[in-house]
Amino acid sequence: MKVLVLGAGQLARMMALAGAPLGIKVVAYDVRSHTTVHPVTWENQQLTLIQALLDADVVSAEFEHIPEDILTESEASGKFLPGAVAIKAGGDRRIEKQLLDEVAVPNAKYSIINSQQDLVLACEDIGLPLVLKSALDGYDGKGQWRVKQLSEIESVWSEIEEFLSNSRKEQAIIAEQWIAFDREISVIGARSRDGSFSIYPLTHNHHESGVLALSVAPADKGSLHNQALDAFKKISEALDYVGVLAIEFFDLEGQLLVNEIAPRVHNSGHWTQQGALVCQFENHLRAVCGLALGSMDLLRPTAMINLLGIDSLPEAIYSMHDTHIHWYGKEKRPGRKMGHINIRAENKTALLAQLNAVAQCLPESEFSGLTEAIESWSQAS
Repeated sequence: MKVLVLGAGQLARMMALAGAPLGIKVVAYDVRSHTTVHPVTWENQQLTLIQALLDADVVSAEFEHIPEDILTESEASGKFLPGAVAIKAGGDRRIEKQLLDEVAVPNAKYSIINSQQDLVLACEDIGLPLVLKSALDGYDGKGQWRVKQLSEIESVWSEIEEFLSNSRKEQAIIAEQWIAFDREISVIGARSRDGSFSIYPLTHNHHESGVLALSVAPADKGSLHNQALDAFKKISEALDYVGVLAIEFFDLEGQLLVNEIAPRVHNSGHWTQQGALVCQFENHLRAVCGLALGSMDLLRPTAMINLLGIDSLPEAIYSMHDTHIHWYGKEKRPGRKMGHINIRAENKTALLAQLNAVAQCLPESEFSGLTEAIESWSQAS
C-alpha cells in the first residue's frame, strides 16, 4: 500500500520509518517546492501532485497549514484522510473554536477580533489579561500577543495591524481569556474508518518560548483520563475523523480546557516510539490504511526532550541506558526542531534520575529551562 503525505518534514519521515515493516510505502509532497520525495532519503520521485494523488492508495497530511489549492485537489481525489474539514479545523482557530463550542468541549472564553474597537470590547467582555492569537498559520508560539492592561491596547494593536497587513486577507485574530493553568497536558489518540478509537496515556508537556521542550508520560491525575477521552470522542466523531488526532489541554485544578487540536501525529506523542507497544506513527498509518489499530498501552514511563537548533550531542548520552536518539536529517538553524531524545525507565523515580543525568550532559546555553521543566513535571505528577 502507498500513502502520500502532504508535507515533507520529520513527521512524514517518521511515518515512513514506521510504515516500512508493515509494507506501507510513504512518499511526501513538499508543498513549498512542489516536489514529491521519499521523506527519509529525499530522493525525488519525479511526480507532480496530480500524478502522486493518482499513484497513492491513501492521502494524508503531517501539518495543518496546507495551501487551499493543494487541499482542494487532495480532497477531490476521494483518498484524503482525515480530510479537508479536519485539516481546516486544526489550521483555523475560528473553525476550531466553533467546533469545540458545537460539541460542548470546555475551552477558554474567546472573541474574534477584526479591529481595535473589537479588542477594546474583548477586554471588557472577557477581562484581562488576554492572549491574542492569529487565526491562521500560528504555531510554536508564533503569531501571538498578550494584553495585560488597557494602556497596552494601542501598542499591541499597532503590532497586530502590521502583522495583518503582511498576512493573507482571510487572516483574523482570536482574543482568548488568559488561563492560569497548573500544567499543560495532551492526549494522542487514533480513530479507525469503522469509528473505533483509542488513546495513549496522557502526556505532561512543558514549553519554552512557545515551543515544546519536554513531554513525559504518563501524566494521569484522577479524572483527567476520562475528561480527555470524552473530548477526543466528541471531536473525532464530529469530524468523522480517521487517523491520529492530538488535543492539547490546560489543566486547571483538575478541569481540562482545550488549548488547541492538531489533526495529525504530534510532537508531544514522539515518546510513543519507545514508550508504547505501537507508536503514533504506525497507528496513524494503520488507521488511514484500514488496518486494525495497534495497542496504545504504556510499556514504561517515558520522556521526550526536543533538540532545537543543534545537530550533535555529547558522546556520553549515546551510552546511557534506554536513551534513544532520533535525528531528522535537517540543516542546522537556530530554534529549528532537529531531533529528539526518548528516555525510558522502570518507574517515575528512575525516570527522574535518568532525565537529570541527560540534562546535565546537555549544553546549558541550548537547554536553559530543561532542569526547571523536569522539576515541574516531578512535582505535578
